[in-house]
Amino acid sequence: MKKWTALTMATIFAASLSAPLAASAATGTAEVQASVSFRTEPSTSSGVIRYLKSGESVKVISEVNSYWLQVQDSSGQVGYVSSNAKYIDFVEDSVTAPATATGNATVTSSASFRKSASASSTRIRYFSKGESVTILSQPNSYWYQVKDANGVVGYVDTDYVATSGTSTPSTSTPVVTAPADANAVINASVSFRTAASTSASRIRYLKSGEQVTVIGQPSKSWYQVRDGSGVVGYVSSDAQYITTSYSSAPVITNPSAAIESVIAAGMKYWGTPYEYSSDRNTTTTFDCSDFVRTAFRDALGLILPSDSRDQGTYVKSKGAVTTDYTQLKRGDLMFFMSYKGSKASSYSGVNKSTATITHVGIYLGNGQILHTYSTESGGVKISDIAGTHWEYRFLYGGSAL
Repeated sequence: MKKWTALTMATIFAASLSAPLAASAATGTAEVQASVSFRTEPSTSSGVIRYLKSGESVKVISEVNSYWLQVQDSSGQVGYVSSNAKYIDFVEDSVTAPATATGNATVTSSASFRKSASASSTRIRYFSKGESVTILSQPNSYWYQVKDANGVVGYVDTDYVATSGTSTPSTSTPVVTAPADANAVINASVSFRTAASTSASRIRYLKSGEQVTVIGQPSKSWYQVRDGSGVVGYVSSDAQYITTSYSSAPVITNPSAAIESVIAAGMKYWGTPYEYSSDRNTTTTFDCSDFVRTAFRDALGLILPSDSRDQGTYVKSKGAVTTDYTQLKRGDLMFFMSYKGSKASSYSGVNKSTATITHVGIYLGNGQILHTYSTESGGVKISDIAGTHWEYRFLYGGSAL
């Protein structure tokens, strides 16, 4: 599957202090596409158990990070293999796909079936190669809204779908209904973008009269909104384009007290289990960004963006950030890149200014962070930063207030 790695890089982050294993939504059977090293640890410097051969079938146990899978071969040996699509491809997901279906399109390769038109949204399951689906709409050039044989509606990358007939909706006329929780109406046609910037990619144009849900306001100039198809993006907050009843971030008159409230709210969830891509509507499990978002929402009614990368953009939009964690203030958010090893030397060649954010937590001061990062670590907890991979992976930090 040619895009499997790219789609997962935006959302999967490293876990344990020694060899992190993120709780994985991607388990099932995979086929080796080309000879690849089967290693003892998720690192190119670790020992090679043997070489897996093209065509060999393995069981995927978990997604370790953006680059590695933990797998089990036919003999029961457990090890690690590159997640690059040129080496490995999912052929069967742990969620059983429908045996038969009738639709207007066919899935050409195992592909993620997601809740919204975003590579960072929750994966419902993997589609199997050859599975039939019904295309309902095409919100942009990258995604189809589809229905599977069980009636489940979600989104799939257009690169993995072959249409049959002429019933595929056009990108220029997506089928968009009003969200059930709509709190805004579009006053004039306006760009719906992937980020809060006029230079960001345009998803499509929102039409005059279209209803959307405003879910955040990263800056005075932009709203984060969700359309009727579940697609999340950004739109100008200028009143000529949008009218909303959305209540923006509360006015903070005592920042110190506000931060203590956020930390207290976070500590309330101590030990809450970790779940990758956790449900944002519950507090039974958290991933890193969901935990941070919940702490700020519970304490202040402040709704942060739903994933760590957007939270990083939000913090940058609020003012100065620092790349020196010792300069952070209590309550600042800390953003990290993917795990590459437990030693500082593992990160020596990394250009952190362009590295992708894969983890976020709340700085407590005294070199400690409150966060959650894996099932194995025990859920929400406090970790020391100095001399650990958290120090070496740190990208930048700053205040969300």
